[in-house]
Amino acid sequence: MLKLTIRSFALPLKHTFTISYDSRDVQDTLIVELQHGEHKGYGEATSNPYYGFTIENMTAALENIREQIEATELTDPTEFWAQMQPHLADNPFALCALDIAANDLFGKMNGKPLHKLWGLQTDTMPLTDYTIGIDTINNMVKKLKEYPWPLYKIKLGTPEDVAIVKELRRHTDATFRVDANCAWGVEETIENARQLKPLGVEFIEQPMKASDMDGMKKVYQHSVLPLIADESCITEADVAKCHNHFHGVNIKLVKCGGLTPARRMIAEAKNLGMKVMVGCMTESSVGISAIAQLLPLLDYVDMDGALLLSKDIATGVTIDYGKVNYSPTVNGTGTTLIG
Repeated sequence: MLKLTIRSFALPLKHTFTISYDSRDVQDTLIVELQHGEHKGYGEATSNPYYGFTIENMTAALENIREQIEATELTDPTEFWAQMQPHLADNPFALCALDIAANDLFGKMNGKPLHKLWGLQTDTMPLTDYTIGIDTINNMVKKLKEYPWPLYKIKLGTPEDVAIVKELRRHTDATFRVDANCAWGVEETIENARQLKPLGVEFIEQPMKASDMDGMKKVYQHSVLPLIADESCITEADVAKCHNHFHGVNIKLVKCGGLTPARRMIAEAKNLGMKVMVGCMTESSVGISAIAQLLPLLDYVDMDGALLLSKDIATGVTIDYGKVNYSPTVNGTGTTLIG
C-alpha cells in the first residue's frame, strides 16, 4: 500500500528566463511523494502555460485517483504506469510526476540506483549543456561569462540571432547548440544553419512551428546542420512522425508522461537511426535526477534546470562542468527533499 503526498513550490530563478514565446522569473512546480514503509519516492512536473498544465489541474487529476494510487502494490513501475495512464491520459504532466515518484520509490525499496536496476553502464555519458536565455546581447555575454561551461544551449528567436551567436563565440571556445523554439521559417532556418555552422554550432533544436512538418521536410533536406525535434515530439507516436523530418528528438519527461514512456521513445528513436536527447523544463533536482538515470542511453542531454535556480528544494545528482555525478548514498533517482 502506498501513501500519496502532493506539494507545490515556487522555484526562484537566478535570472529572468526568456525563450521565443515565454518569459519568467519563477517556475512553479509540483512534487509528488509516494511512501511505502520507511521509503519515500519523489517525482516532479513543472507548470507550463504553453501546454496548459497548472499546479491546480495537475493536483486535481492526482486527487481524483488518490484511492487507486494508494491501493496499489508497487511491484513494477512499468505496470504501475500502465494502470495509472488511462486515468491521467489527459494530464501527462501529472502522470510524469507520479511515474518518477514510483520509479524512485521502487529503486529505494530495492536498494539500488534506478539506472543500475535497468542494467545500464555509466562508462560513457553525455555532458549536459547550460542554457543562455534570450536577452540583450550584452546580458547574454554576461550570463555566459558568469557560468564557464564546455557546452551551451543558446535560446534564439530574435531579429539578431546570428549576431548573438557571433558575439558569444568571441568569448568562449565551448560547443554551441541553438534552440529557436518554433520561431523561424523554412528559408530562414536553412540560411541560419549555413551561417551558424562555421560558428561552432552543433545542431539546431526545433527551428519551426511544431505543426509545420511539410516545412521541416524541406529544411531537413537542405540544412547543413542537424535538426532536433522538441515541440514536434511530445508523445510516443510522435517519434515516428519526426523520422525523416529531424535528425533526432528531444524527449521531455513531463510531456510524454514520465520515465516509463521516455524509455520506449528512446528505443524507438534509436531503432529509426535517430539521435536521442532528453531535455528539462527548469525542474528542481527531483526532475533533474530522474533525467540522469537515462544518461547512458542518450546522445545529448539538457539537464541544467536546477543550475538555473537561485534556490533548490532537493538534493540529488550533482553537475560539475557538464559532468553528472550520481548520489553515492541515496538509491532510486538519488533524490531527497530539503527540509
